[in-house]
Amino acid sequence: MHNELPVTVLKNITLQFALEGEFIAGELFGSGHINDTYRLQFQTRAGIRRYILQRINTNIFKQPEKLMENILRITRYQLKKMKERGEEDIERKYLRFSPAKNGEYFFTDRQGNYWRVCQFIERTHTCDIVQSAEQAFLTAASFARFQKSLVDLPGRRLHETIPDFHNTDRRFSAFATAVKNDTAQRARACLREIEFAFARKAVAPVLVDLMAKKAIPERITHNDAKLNNIMIDDATNKAVCVVDLDTVMPGSSLYDFGDMARSASCTAAEDEKDLKKVEINTAMFRALASGYLSEAKDFLNSEEIGQLIFSAKLITFEQGIRFLTDYLNGDVYYKIKYPEHNIVRARNQFKLVESIEQQEKTLNTMVKKIATC
Repeated sequence: MHNELPVTVLKNITLQFALEGEFIAGELFGSGHINDTYRLQFQTRAGIRRYILQRINTNIFKQPEKLMENILRITRYQLKKMKERGEEDIERKYLRFSPAKNGEYFFTDRQGNYWRVCQFIERTHTCDIVQSAEQAFLTAASFARFQKSLVDLPGRRLHETIPDFHNTDRRFSAFATAVKNDTAQRARACLREIEFAFARKAVAPVLVDLMAKKAIPERITHNDAKLNNIMIDDATNKAVCVVDLDTVMPGSSLYDFGDMARSASCTAAEDEKDLKKVEINTAMFRALASGYLSEAKDFLNSEEIGQLIFSAKLITFEQGIRFLTDYLNGDVYYKIKYPEHNIVRARNQFKLVESIEQQEKTLNTMVKKIATC
């Protein structure tokens, strides 16, 4: 599934789409864990034009037609609102997908693989790790604007592309099952991590229960709110476009904030082996909370604001048990670069949970001050 395809195969796939120009090159692109992504070059009369070709991982996204229906609804609505506001440079601010020659916005090959093509957003770059308070503010404000832009999305409820994606209670149940089954015979190698997770079982259902009680409203959220899902302008270093929309679906605003805090307020990568480098950076967190609330105060309720710090701890814990579950199951979900990759990721996330726990009171005081400014 994850081996690089020959150029001739890539070219044949692109022939199924209505693309401008002639295919001249294609290469693996990006650092995503799930889908296989290629950057393509086409020769046109106006010069080189680039596209992104993706093979949707149907082991994860089991209903790709509904996934694409979500994405097209979202991007078309974004385009409509930008036109109404009279924005400039619109073509770089949303994902434009190219139709296949069958009339759909995806192509299915003989092996049952689903392929799609969108434009490559030129003169932009991404970053995997937040390296400054300015970047943290940018990340949070960008995802808050994204949430706000979809508050009034008309029509029926979006499809859940991965049901119960951030249902931490069910994630914990899946983890407990993985421990019990021990499919890959790895439980003995991670007893400390298993004990750490079971000691925090009580936090798993908190947000799910608050949503069930309607204390926290359901919203449309990105569900993978990391810096590397924002295209950043090369010249201005400002956010241009939020990408990777496969997990955009109904959820809680807190899921996105928690994931941002997990990834953006820790200066170490999520697979950093040296756990001494893994801790919550309060300056980064302050910038993150300030950026998020600068846009999100317009639509969040008081319960959502009050749970921001808890969401950071919870989503970090959730990601840790997801990595640990995959390790116990034999690495069937995430792409790995070496056999211990998932357990390294789990240890990393659990260390960050500890760091948040140690500073939880300080962080809560910080958020209250920002929210009342």
